[in-house]
Amino acid sequence: MSKTALVVVGNGMVGHQFLQSLADSGRLSEFEVSVFCEEPRLAYDRVYLSSYFTGSTAEDLAMGQIDQYREWGLNVLIGEKVVEINKEDRLVVSDKGTTLSYDKLVMATGSYPFVPPVPGHDREHCLVYRTIEDLEAIKASAAQGRVGVVVGGGLLGLEAAKALRDLGLETHVVEFAPRLMAVQLDEMGGGLLRSKIEALGVQVHTGKNTQQIVDGETCVHRMEFADGEVLETDLILFSAGIRPRDQLARESGLAVGERGGLVINNQCQTSDENIYAIGECALWDGRIFGLVAPGYAMAKAAVSQLTGGEIEFAGADMSTKLKLMGVDVCSIGDAQSRTTGAKNYTWLNEAEGTYKKLVVSSDNKKLLGAILVGDAESYGSLLQYMLNEIDLPANPESMILPSLDGAPSAGLGVAALPESAQICSCHDVSKGDIQGAVAGGCCSLGDVKGATKAGTGCGGCVPLLTSLVNHELEELGVEVSHDLCEHFAYTRQDLYNLIRVGGIHSFDELMAKHGKGGKGCHICKPAVGSILASCWNNYVLDPKHVILQDTNDTFLANMQKDGTYSVVPRIAGGEITPDKLIVLGEVARDYNLYTKITGGQRVDLFGARLEQLPEIWSRLIDAGFETGQAYGKSVRTVKSCVGSTWCRFGVDDSVGLAIEIEDRYKGLRAPHKIKFAVSGCTRECAEAQSKDIGVIATENGWNLYVCGNGGMKPRHGDLFATDLDKETLIKYIDRVLMFYIRTADRLQRTSVWMDNLEGGLDYLREVVINDSLGLGDELEAQMQHVVETYECEWKKTVNDEQAVKRFRQFVNSDKSDSNLVFVQERGQIRPARPEEKNIEAQPIVMA
Repeated sequence: MSKTALVVVGNGMVGHQFLQSLADSGRLSEFEVSVFCEEPRLAYDRVYLSSYFTGSTAEDLAMGQIDQYREWGLNVLIGEKVVEINKEDRLVVSDKGTTLSYDKLVMATGSYPFVPPVPGHDREHCLVYRTIEDLEAIKASAAQGRVGVVVGGGLLGLEAAKALRDLGLETHVVEFAPRLMAVQLDEMGGGLLRSKIEALGVQVHTGKNTQQIVDGETCVHRMEFADGEVLETDLILFSAGIRPRDQLARESGLAVGERGGLVINNQCQTSDENIYAIGECALWDGRIFGLVAPGYAMAKAAVSQLTGGEIEFAGADMSTKLKLMGVDVCSIGDAQSRTTGAKNYTWLNEAEGTYKKLVVSSDNKKLLGAILVGDAESYGSLLQYMLNEIDLPANPESMILPSLDGAPSAGLGVAALPESAQICSCHDVSKGDIQGAVAGGCCSLGDVKGATKAGTGCGGCVPLLTSLVNHELEELGVEVSHDLCEHFAYTRQDLYNLIRVGGIHSFDELMAKHGKGGKGCHICKPAVGSILASCWNNYVLDPKHVILQDTNDTFLANMQKDGTYSVVPRIAGGEITPDKLIVLGEVARDYNLYTKITGGQRVDLFGARLEQLPEIWSRLIDAGFETGQAYGKSVRTVKSCVGSTWCRFGVDDSVGLAIEIEDRYKGLRAPHKIKFAVSGCTRECAEAQSKDIGVIATENGWNLYVCGNGGMKPRHGDLFATDLDKETLIKYIDRVLMFYIRTADRLQRTSVWMDNLEGGLDYLREVVINDSLGLGDELEAQMQHVVETYECEWKKTVNDEQAVKRFRQFVNSDKSDSNLVFVQERGQIRPARPEEKNIEAQPIVMA
């Protein structure tokens, strides 16, 4: 039996998926397959293209492997572009003269970046963001400039902006629409996204119509806008959308849509029944699908049709879940509330930087759409409500409102999903497919990924997939893995022991000895960074540690909503001299900082720009202050009342003990922040019973309370021991804290740790007081190491010339962020609101 001659034009992500699906079908041997790959390399992952600027290589991004293609028996022509299709004779011709005949032809030519035809768009250093070759050109151009502009504020534009920022350029985004991601987000969501991105140092200009690009005065280019404003830049990166690559189809006489795209039916056939089109070059029902998941669905449909199957392409959900420059952004279904009669529920928390919106049907029973900015935790659940038309709870708003009593927010458990529910849209994997994989012997998330490919596309479904896999395993009586992440087959507690016992001092060393390979992720990196700091107390900005830190630890200060930072010096026990108070006032005055007394009896100075931090720290250090570590998961404060020194009810020196405790435990890093308080009597003015560690004076000594906290879910501390002398009190605190650090989960408060500790308070007493595990001396020695190796991180930084270089808004410029605007209120500054910035805005001329 002769084989069907099949030619595939294009080897991008969708073209590769077509080949993979054909191989998976078991029918590949029925075809003689030739693949034209126009680029100089096989398919690679465009979804993670920006990672090329943070260390990933072309090999890391590769999807297609030449050895695999050869094993499949494919004829692969790399670096050849098809320039002619002869439909009558069923021939294709390449730019290198190769002529091949076909029985069936698949067009997977993808799309190209749209470049607005403004005068000057073709100047040198005006580039696009699409291929690895484009990235190399961007790198070369960025090396010659200081300022970069991305034209386009959509998904691709913001990814491109991250690329420029990673290259160290002063980065701007210019968007024609009145907000960022205008297709996916509403006004409020777009506004919050803008504020978050501006806080990261990227300046955003919306509502800008570029008229022309000419020579700049201080930079290579000068962009002139219709409103009369101008913006100077050295590099312009166009990322204003895509257009289908259909020129070859037009020249071949195939039907093309009015605005482009090869017209296809549900079988993915073009106007010629022997020619199929898939991915971003295809136009189905008047729509171009610019996401990878619909392209994959088309690829599977085309394979099915070619092999006698019945799968068709009937459209695709365009919901998206992304992390843009570290900001979670999700858009589901009818996010813009265009459905007649639709109702909206919205929740905006400016303090937390989150926005959530539900769009529901007029009868409040069905979810039509949703928007999530800053918090994507409920994305999987909401998406399933919409896709499967599951009835909403009686109060839909409960799905996005925070729970004030500590109970979980209303959501949809995986058990409630129908078998037909789509878990992974990239690879069209249903709940039933996952159940089948688990029943067939898959015993881990990795096994299920390998068997079904779920979670291997964009990765947005992984949280839901993990929950489902764990649920199905537990239903079968299988013990569920609690690995920290895909890079380590260990819990956080296991990693602590490996680091401590093995004397491991870096993430790379841990990965080499105990990891599964890779560069790590946002889960394991900070967790390991915290463990290393808890064990060895090394400088967190050491080159081998700094990549593990989050934003606050990286800059030893708390980033605020406008991109400035707050400075909190340590004021042990809340005691401060008049001279030091004066210094704080002078610093706040000289740097025009907002000043606030904190609940922990310290002074918080807000509004410091990044480049000002070392200068401010130097002033404070010279006056005898040191870092308060308000930025870290570490010991924060030891609050106190005035105690017996001044108060007529006090029975002991609470201030003296508070200062002694704070001096001892300062610098201790832990799974979460730790707060202390010491009260001089049982009247409890310092609120010690609501702290992680609380101490209260009695006539007979000190009472110790553990594992309390305030916040959204307050917990009263447990009375651990009574009538202690100071030496015993310190010993018990040493042991409790080091045992917590040793056994807690990542980001787990002491209160939650206690609630989950097998044996609870009685067990902890046995370990600490009675030394039931024989760990007492070891825990004390480990704490003593932390005490003896303490260094003020501010002081070490200002004395390190290389470390100070990190504290610039832009890597290759000493300029400040001109987007920071303050207004006066009650005699102090505060960040300007968006409308206040607009009112006060002046024409922009950037160097």
